[in-house]
Amino acid sequence: MRIGILGAGKIAQTMANTINQMKDVEGYAVASREKSKADAFAKKNGFSKAFGSYEELVQDEKVDLIYIATPHSHHYEHAKLCIEYKKPVLCEKAFTANAAQAREIFALAKEKQVFITEAIWTRYMPSRTRIQALIEEGMIGEVTSLTANLGYCIQGVERLQKPELAGGALLDLGVYPINFACMVFGSDYERVSSTAIITKQGVDSMNSITLLYGDGKIASLHSTFMARTNRGGVISGTKGYMEIQNINNCEEIRVFNTQDVLLHKERFDDQITGYEYEVEACKEALEQGELECPQMPHAESIKIMELMDSLRKQWGVIYPCDK
Repeated sequence: MRIGILGAGKIAQTMANTINQMKDVEGYAVASREKSKADAFAKKNGFSKAFGSYEELVQDEKVDLIYIATPHSHHYEHAKLCIEYKKPVLCEKAFTANAAQAREIFALAKEKQVFITEAIWTRYMPSRTRIQALIEEGMIGEVTSLTANLGYCIQGVERLQKPELAGGALLDLGVYPINFACMVFGSDYERVSSTAIITKQGVDSMNSITLLYGDGKIASLHSTFMARTNRGGVISGTKGYMEIQNINNCEEIRVFNTQDVLLHKERFDDQITGYEYEVEACKEALEQGELECPQMPHAESIKIMELMDSLRKQWGVIYPCDK
């Protein structure tokens, strides 16, 4: 499978590092608005083609899958371009800037019969199925609540500060605790409450979100670009609790009983970067003629975007594209 990367920034480099260590996958082409940047990227990573425009990339008949590695503010435009040229797409999270854009992209992909999926890597990782299996085995009894957080000291990253680039902690970081909760409890929550700190530029720098489910379960979530948090997740039940070390890329699961005795532990060290799982999922889906990945169905991406839209509305965070 020959992969083209749309964008040549930091996350594109991580994907290139991943692809170059995978079997049956080739880092074939890269595109940047700056030809010199694309040339340097291709040379560094051994890619065959470097393009100075995204239009050239989507027109290359040899490209089997395009990974969109641009800021979320540009995902709508770039996904639409790929789909118009019938190029399968793996689009980095957050899928788009708002739910309206997501719905339009998925509708267009369905109309054109083109594969597209959201690259929220935690959805594709083996740790996801292990967490679910341990819950189903009943090790912590009936699950009643969970907490999850993700925070980094990245307030100096320019794109996070700008509404026009769909900035803020929510779309960049909060999407992970939200997905963590939805993977465990589902996305059919009943009520949402939240609060956030808003910057002078008009984006959220940190937030706290509570999801209340109809069956009485509750998820307490937090994200911030102003501080480093422990990135932990805790799933609690009637017989104990489960700790997930690093919800952003699970390193270890630990299960305890109600007396805090460690019952079970397993680590997840055997990976390239963690991005390989989403690439493998795309390859499998394409080989089977599917238009989406079961790990992250289109309907689920829309639900996540709708939740983040509602949160931003509560906080008064408005992007130019919302208008």
